[in-house]
Amino acid sequence: MKKKLLWALGLVLVLAVVGLCGCSTGAPSVQLSSQQAGIWVSGTGEVTVVPDIATLRLGIEAQEATVAEAQSQAVEAMDKVMAALTDNDVDEKDIQTQYFNIRQVTRWDNVKNEEIVIGYRVTNMVTAKIREIDKASVIIDDVAKAGGDFTRIDSISFSVDEPSNYYEEARKEAMADAKAKAEHLAKLGGVSLGKPTYISESAQTPPIIYRDAMIEAAVPAPATPISAGELEISLTVQVVYAIQ
Repeated sequence: MKKKLLWALGLVLVLAVVGLCGCSTGAPSVQLSSQQAGIWVSGTGEVTVVPDIATLRLGIEAQEATVAEAQSQAVEAMDKVMAALTDNDVDEKDIQTQYFNIRQVTRWDNVKNEEIVIGYRVTNMVTAKIREIDKASVIIDDVAKAGGDFTRIDSISFSVDEPSNYYEEARKEAMADAKAKAEHLAKLGGVSLGKPTYISESAQTPPIIYRDAMIEAAVPAPATPISAGELEISLTVQVVYAIQ
């Protein structure tokens, strides 16, 4: 009985294997993407430009015993700062609030053995885009004077208002760089270079930021020296060339 049962199970397994083989349409095949064939290279293009936009992060900070007093001082100081900006031809559309905060100021009381509130601090920070970059120094000085001891200037950064033309130039350089590399590789490999089958690009323009441009109080001093320097607009392309 056991022999018959084992024989029957064996027959079923054989039929199953035959059935699977019968469903097969041929040997397994691996299809590679066309992008995996050819000569892969990357090219870089860089253009040096002089910034024409300066962006200031500035504002005021006031601290008093009550929220109302701190808020009143903050509003008055900020109004003067805003007037200094607009008087220097900074358009209102180029001024944007970045941070506003009212918080308690505390200290540790050793007698009560607890934190006690000693006042309230109001902070109001904005960014101002300066399109007449030569006026950046004057604007910083006027803002510091207008806001007095409430003035806070965190940083200044520089950028290009219309970078598209520079990107076009950088793109041409990047493609030329990629082609030169591909031609060299093709020559070394003893093959002929075909047309590009794949192209991608990435671009980045990091602004120059002076993080130590902190001004916490208005003190009579010579004009603030500001140097815009230069920016490097960089663009990288990745190109795949066919092999003829």
